[in-house]
Amino acid sequence: MRPRPTIRLRLTALYALLVFLAGGLLLAVSYALLDGHLHDTLTDAAADSILRDLRGQYVLALVAVTVMAVLLGWLVAGRALGRLRTIEAAAIAVSGESLGRRVALQGPDDELRELANAFDAMLERLDAAFASQKRFVANASHELRTPLTVLRTEVDVALADPDATADDLRAMAEVVRDEVTRFEALLASLLALARSEAGALESDSQVDLAETARRVVERLRPEAAENEVRLSLHAEHVMVAGDPELLEQLVFNLVENAVAHNRRDGFAVVRLGPRGTDALLEVTNGGPPVPADEVALLTEPFHRFDRRRAGRGAGVGLSIVRAVATAHGGRLLLVAREEGGLLAEVVLPGLRAERDRPDARGSARRRPASGAPSTASRAPRAGRRRR
Repeated sequence: MRPRPTIRLRLTALYALLVFLAGGLLLAVSYALLDGHLHDTLTDAAADSILRDLRGQYVLALVAVTVMAVLLGWLVAGRALGRLRTIEAAAIAVSGESLGRRVALQGPDDELRELANAFDAMLERLDAAFASQKRFVANASHELRTPLTVLRTEVDVALADPDATADDLRAMAEVVRDEVTRFEALLASLLALARSEAGALESDSQVDLAETARRVVERLRPEAAENEVRLSLHAEHVMVAGDPELLEQLVFNLVENAVAHNRRDGFAVVRLGPRGTDALLEVTNGGPPVPADEVALLTEPFHRFDRRRAGRGAGVGLSIVRAVATAHGGRLLLVAREEGGLLAEVVLPGLRAERDRPDARGSARRRPASGAPSTASRAPRAGRRRR
């Protein structure tokens, strides 16, 4: 059975071959020079006798050097690859429950050290992703269980009361209807979040973001008036490429958060315009102060800063905003205002002139991921989520 062609074996064979070829070439050149010199200074018989003995010695020397090269090459290759086996052992030991392991390779700052550092950085990203996924699953399970518990409780109470009147049943039906509506909105939000994080954009259409912002603001004016919040819009014409439903979801969630997380006689200002070649959307509100250490957590799914003002939302609004912005090649920035409230800034790539051509737009279009859920019909309605 032939030995497995490992990297160590191949490196050893390469070292030995190089030594054999270099030694053979050196001995061949030396033999040729001695051949000419001996035939010029000695008789042919004496020269041939000396060269015959020399050939045997040269062959033995070449074989001995080659054997030494094999031994030394095997040792050197093993030492060089020993650090690689450290990385291999760490990779084998990693699992979903042991992502905290790190290679932490010691030794010279060479390519293997760079590989180990890259592997450690990958493990850190995976660890963070797994932790975020576990939190998401736990929170989603809790949020999905809550309306189901309310539904079952209402139905059980109604069924257990033999004297329930029509008004009692109507009240129970209204509670069930509200919970079903909340449940549908939560599922739509979770689907929108999953679709955005997967980058599964159903279209790469030209979207007038100013017109989208105007529609959203008009939809939210009654809620703003009910909360005694002054809602204003300052929009310049700006075009972006992307999924119209998800982009409307992004604007809706930002503006609704600004209205809902506010104070009486507060304000919410929506500004939209170009920033160089990009589109800039700013939403500012005058709500209660937000601690600086809470700002980074606002985009985590199901995180609520002010639960008293969270209403019936699930706390995925800003998570959807961040995911939609990222899926469109943009970014979300949240800044706590010293006077209270929040400044939310979304930057999206603007629609460049060359993208107006059908061939350019076609090449840039992203297709939906296989099996990705579609929320095109429900995404805007799912926007009523609280941060």
